[in-house]
Amino acid sequence: MNIAFVASECIPFSKTGGLADVIGALPPAVASLGHQVTVFLPRYKQTKLDNPRVVIPSITVPFDDRYRFCSVLDGGVRSGVQFYFIDYPPFFDRDALYGTPLGDYHDNAERFALFCRAVLESAKILGTPDLLHCHDWQTALIPILLKTLYEEDPAFANTPCVFTIHNIGYQGLFPPEILPLLMLPWDLFTMSKLEFYGKVNFLKGAITMADYITTVSRKYSQEIQTAEYGFGLEGVLRARSGTVSGILNAANYDEWDPENDRFIAAHYSAADLSGKAKCKADLLKQFGLPENTQQLVVGMVSRFAAQKGFDLILQTADRLARQELIMVVLGSGDRDYEDLFRKLTKQYPQKFAVKIAYDNPLAHKIEAGSDIFLMPSRYEPCGLNQIYSMRYGTVPVVRATGGLDDTVEQFDRQTLKGTGFKFKEHTGEALLDTLQAAMALYRSDPKAWQALMRNGMAQEYSWINSAREYVKVYERARQLRTAANG
Repeated sequence: MNIAFVASECIPFSKTGGLADVIGALPPAVASLGHQVTVFLPRYKQTKLDNPRVVIPSITVPFDDRYRFCSVLDGGVRSGVQFYFIDYPPFFDRDALYGTPLGDYHDNAERFALFCRAVLESAKILGTPDLLHCHDWQTALIPILLKTLYEEDPAFANTPCVFTIHNIGYQGLFPPEILPLLMLPWDLFTMSKLEFYGKVNFLKGAITMADYITTVSRKYSQEIQTAEYGFGLEGVLRARSGTVSGILNAANYDEWDPENDRFIAAHYSAADLSGKAKCKADLLKQFGLPENTQQLVVGMVSRFAAQKGFDLILQTADRLARQELIMVVLGSGDRDYEDLFRKLTKQYPQKFAVKIAYDNPLAHKIEAGSDIFLMPSRYEPCGLNQIYSMRYGTVPVVRATGGLDDTVEQFDRQTLKGTGFKFKEHTGEALLDTLQAAMALYRSDPKAWQALMRNGMAQEYSWINSAREYVKVYERARQLRTAANG
């Protein structure tokens, strides 16, 4: 099968969150199963390419005000996957991918509409794939275009589109006037298509028009069909429940494994955990803290957003500061939460340490050097850090939602089974109680703690298993398209 992935970010070229990790790992896993795989990405300011070759010098993308002309660059083949980049500096040569801490870029609809149109036009020149796999609202116009403006295009008559929702909280909401600007017909602005409380909703359009819909964990695929987690789209998803499934994200163990991690101070394994203390000392040194490896270290690596449960940190900050722990935090995002951690670092310099940035080497050091990894998410489609943490023998403390609930098993001190600690209620009290239970085990029963560490390190969340599940979805989507075409 010839499969084209379309996404707005991908390591090592660009990243704001877990989507980039998925696009960096899933396509090579699919390619390893014998499929031909291509990935289309925007070329951002931070995208580093070695001697890129222009493969299509000019693609015309019509807008209501004027035409725009972009080019396509050959990003080369990596791990059996061909990469192409849509290059249009006025839209993508910016300091950030989607916006600043003050808000999204005002022209995001135009930016990603150009990207989507350019991908479809590029595919017709470079070779139409057997299937398109699109990710999140930035690529949502592709299934919409395929069912509207490109419906009569013979190049895509037999090309189904699978659409993956990585986070339903981000939907691509724009004023109705965006439709004529993007040269899209007004008949899309109906409740059964893109209209959403008086706005245009790109994600809603993709859900209604894609051939098949996936999410990134089994639990999340169920949660988003409820009012609590559906962000207003639960009814649309329930109407398509027969073509909605959850496939768990996985870990790239070539990058995230303490036995071969190039960023950490010492390598270690389940058989020999001695290197973890050196990683802990190195982590504390990175943050300018005393290198006391007896002190319990709680790590967080996250986008700073309400979704990630930082409101619970705010609720419990003073009480956390009284615990026998050090909390090290890496991330960036909402200004309020950035300011919260800056304040905590000044107020409790021996308890809280923060770096406001995207720093991949430091993220590895936090995974390896922490004793506990905290993920108190309000909702979590899948989450990758809890999977990484288990491999590093860093015990996850998580809220039981989405992929966190699917991947972390509550530890039982009697049977010594389980991989972490979970709490259900989204409250500061529940977080603090669960964190204290983990801390109590760490201090009172080193043997049980080591059993817990090794349980996590034995878990196997490999991309090849997820890739096989995706291939089954691709085959189903092709069957649905064939049946629809008669």
